[in-house]
Amino acid sequence: MGNDIIIQLNNLSKQFDGTTVVDNLSLSIKKGEFVTFLGPSGCGKTTTLRMIAGFEIPNQGTILLNGADITKLPPYQRPVNTVFQRYALFPHLDVYDNIAFGLRLKKVDVKTTLENGKVVIEHRKYNADEIDDKVLNALKIVDLEDF
Repeated sequence: MGNDIIIQLNNLSKQFDGTTVVDNLSLSIKKGEFVTFLGPSGCGKTTTLRMIAGFEIPNQGTILLNGADITKLPPYQRPVNTVFQRYALFPHLDVYDNIAFGLRLKKVDVKTTLENGKVVIEHRKYNADEIDDKVLNALKIVDLEDF
């Protein structure tokens, strides 16, 4: 495995109640690559992401992150984040506190902004133009400004 591979899935399989939802998946993702899982409902996309994040344990195979086997590590010990399709926000918290919640768990200073590729959050209101500028800047950082 080369040093540029950051995520490697080796022969990953997952079954639920005798039904195989991920079957012998092997995948290498190199630093800087942008990867998308596409497919119909029920084909194993979410299950694969949940295994990478540690929310599901594979029935077989290994998950390597920067060469280290994280297959059996609990989610809170993995440097992996998940953005859920729905039900991801705490309804009693505002946007700032929802974002800050995860950062506080990782002991990140929440008085920051998005500058030079570093995530920084300020607790204040933004107008639509400021939000557009910040979103565009964030997309530029990950080479998705044309998205």
